[in-house]
Amino acid sequence: MIVKSYEVPKNVSNFSNSNLVLLYGENVGLKKDIKNFIKKSIIKKNDNPEMISLYENEIINNDENFNNFIYSGSLFGNKKIISIFEATDKIFNKIDNIYNNYIEDVFIIIFAGVLEKKSKLRTFFEKSKKTICIPCYLDNEKDLGIIAVNQFKKNNISISREAINLLIEKSNSDRNNLNNEIEKIKSYSLNKKNLDLEDIKLLINFTGDYKSDILVNECLCGNILEYKKIISELYEGTINQILLLKILGNKVQRLLNIKEQKNETNNLDNLINYSKPPIFWKEKSIVKKQLSIWSLVALKTIINKINNTELMCKKNPEGSKVIFFNLFLQICLEANSFA
Repeated sequence: MIVKSYEVPKNVSNFSNSNLVLLYGENVGLKKDIKNFIKKSIIKKNDNPEMISLYENEIINNDENFNNFIYSGSLFGNKKIISIFEATDKIFNKIDNIYNNYIEDVFIIIFAGVLEKKSKLRTFFEKSKKTICIPCYLDNEKDLGIIAVNQFKKNNISISREAINLLIEKSNSDRNNLNNEIEKIKSYSLNKKNLDLEDIKLLINFTGDYKSDILVNECLCGNILEYKKIISELYEGTINQILLLKILGNKVQRLLNIKEQKNETNNLDNLINYSKPPIFWKEKSIVKKQLSIWSLVALKTIINKINNTELMCKKNPEGSKVIFFNLFLQICLEANSFA
């Protein structure tokens, strides 16, 4: 059974009818929030449940140990909540067996990354009536804005919309990052409830790092003037080169995925609108421009260059900054020549 992430608080009863839940997708922060909500719901009915965490490779490498966790009673005589991380189709048969031998005192939460529609694990959880499948796609700006506003309102903190927008931008679309920054602000606000933009910049260690996403987009669009402007601000400071390469790699991979879906019958706008994870509305025009610039072959070439650059940066720390910026400049110039 599929349950939308925003429906979870409204469907608490579902968790008493099922003991198997799958959380899949890229949104780590959302998975964490849902897990905490489920735990609280179970704890209300079962005092002090036994908590067990396992990774898929541990289960595969020690089948007997896993069976003991599942089929033996709790040491404390309470309900068990077992979390399984980094799950793939490799444990499908084990999960299917647990489903067929319903164990009342065991509640299992399974965490997986992106799962294709043909995934056995995803299909099983979507179609089975006594399982819950919750897709956890990346948050959009509206989702993150609601989280921030609610947290500040709950803690009686006065903060401007401009400051909230800065927090959202610096979070890189990750509610986990956003929540971490909000926790800093909540601690600081014990002595000050009205915070201005400068307070927020100081608290979140604002050094221009939030521009990483903008830098990558300008680079892939071939906007040389904007690219140089941001580079001039970043070059003198400390740069997380590996993070920037990962952001670049993720964006190129997204373009590659869309390109691979496109054929004569596909409309580019539809592919962008229905892309998973969703593309922010303000970024759709940028993605469309990038798709018009880069060919499938060129995107695959960039992926190889990113991997080689990361390896060279690690092997040559002293010259890593030059190596890193040379890659970005090459990509920007190539995009500009086609734009």
